[in-house]
Formats: sequence, structure tokens, C-alpha cells
Amino acid sequence: MDGHYSQFDWIVFDADETLFQFDAQRGLQLTFAHYGFDFSDAEFERYKAVNVALWQAYERGEVVAAEVQVQRFEYWGRLLNQPPVILNQHYLNTMGDICEMLPGVASLLQRLAGKVRLGIITNGFASLQPVRLARTGIADIIEMLVVSELVGAAKPDVAIFEHALQQMGDVLPARVLMVGDNPFTDIKGGNNAGMKTCWLNVTGRAVPEGVVPTWQVPTMFHLEQLLFAPTDVLSR
Repeated sequence: MDGHYSQFDWIVFDADETLFQFDAQRGLQLTFAHYGFDFSDAEFERYKAVNVALWQAYERGEVVAAEVQVQRFEYWGRLLNQPPVILNQHYLNTMGDICEMLPGVASLLQRLAGKVRLGIITNGFASLQPVRLARTGIADIIEMLVVSELVGAAKPDVAIFEHALQQMGDVLPARVLMVGDNPFTDIKGGNNAGMKTCWLNVTGRAVPEGVVPTWQVPTMFHLEQLLFAPTDVLSR
């Protein structure tokens, strides 16, 4: 008997903290160790304050990807007399080197491969994505990679989801499941495009006002159980 995955033609995933672990602090520590600089907890807090504000502006369409990548490293560029663009590229290379899939992802993707078509829609930066796919061994089963930096629109903008639907071909949005950890960019964005959505809600947060996920799961193991369940578990 087919599982509930059969109601979808495509299942598309967010990348960071949905498919891939994104340990920014470790990546920054390794990056700056190359320059003999101790990237302490205090430095990481400084970075987060700048980076979060830039990402929020990016998701609102107020800055472009290149501005995020440069501006978040301007302080340390001045401190170390290094071009911020070089620091950023070193950091992205490091994040590719340390990339790992989150628990449950490998099993889920292997079981879905050949049953539904699989893709990624990410606001992450373009240069990092092929490296991560290759490193984790899933490049051959991910059929579509949509990157906001290349599209010119970031989630939750409906334009990036519409672009993805065009790449999928003749498919109804309701036959697409968008899976992600961010209730605003992934879930609200996917719903606005007419897709079904699954919120990977690891910490059990309350659903934000105005966000209506089709389903919620605490882990990718739970999503695998739902999609391959022989009874109508998803509608409960």
C-alpha cells in the first residue's frame, strides 16, 4: 500500500536547520582561527546581532545577498585588515567542509527517492549549496535546487515559490509539500503559493499568528513516519 507521500508530486525542503545542520559559531571559530583570531562567545554575539538584522532585511527585500555577505564581516575586516568578501568566502567554504545532515534526513530522503520528486528552496547563498549536496551524498536525488540569491527573490516572497513551481513543470501547488523550520519564510511562504506545508518545529513553539502549517513534526523521523503511514495519519 502506498504511503501518504503518494498525494504529492514533489516534496521540497528548506536547507539550513531542515536538511543540514548549520553550526555558525563553529564555522566562524574555524574561519577566524586561520587568521590567528580567537572568535569568542562575545564575538559571536556581535556577529549574530549584525547578521540577524541583515537577514531580516534580506527577507523583506531591502538588501541583496551580496550586501549581506559583505556587511556582516565589515567589522572584522577592519580589525584584521582583510576584505570582508574574502572573510565571507572563507566562512562559506568552512561551512561546506563541516556540513552534516540533521538526524532522520538521510533515511527520509532515501525512502522518498524514486517515489516523489525532491527539491530544495533556500535563502542560503548559492556557492554553498552544491558543496553541501556533494558532501552529504544527496546530489543525485535532489532534482531541483532553487536559491534566492540566483532567483532575485527570497522566501517568504511568493515569487521564489512561483519560480520553483515553474521549474517543476505541470504540477498543481497543492500537490507540493514544503518542509521547513521557519514558520514565516517556509510555512507562510509556501501556503501563500498554494502548497501544503510541514513545519519542522523542533522546540515545540506555539504557532505564530497568521501562520497555518498543514502539519507539524518535531523531527524528520516523525515526518518519515507520517509520509509512509498506511492509514490516514496526516489528516488527524
